[in-house]
Amino acid sequence: MRITGGQWAGRTLSVPPGLGVRPTPDKVRQAIFNSLGPWIDGATVLELFAGSGALSLECLSRGAASAVCVEKSSKHASYIRRNAKALETKVDIRVQCALQAVKQLAEAGRAFDFVCADPPYGDKTAPGQRSESWAQKLLD
Repeated sequence: MRITGGQWAGRTLSVPPGLGVRPTPDKVRQAIFNSLGPWIDGATVLELFAGSGALSLECLSRGAASAVCVEKSSKHASYIRRNAKALETKVDIRVQCALQAVKQLAEAGRAFDFVCADPPYGDKTAPGQRSESWAQKLLD
């Protein structure tokens, strides 16, 4: 896994082993950020379900002003710290449930220009049933 654009283009990121994290693929990140273009420059970023922090670090590489990463697993959050240190940048890391973090950040009056979330896949639901996935909870 690597940064696809900006000042750190081509730099490699550490990713937790196993199936506990599904990093957003390089090509997907590149497509997202190429479509955003210079809009990301100077933006404040919130990344939920951060995993390795790849989305936030991609934003910072492309000129974002700051990033907050929310990751429930302290083990996975250590990879965000490792990646930020390797890139010599600062990232605010919150080790907690994404839904709790969103509530606390909102109560504290924090606002962000760009919010990205790549939650774990949920179980497939039968037709006519409402999904109980993290993605649906976040949308709710």
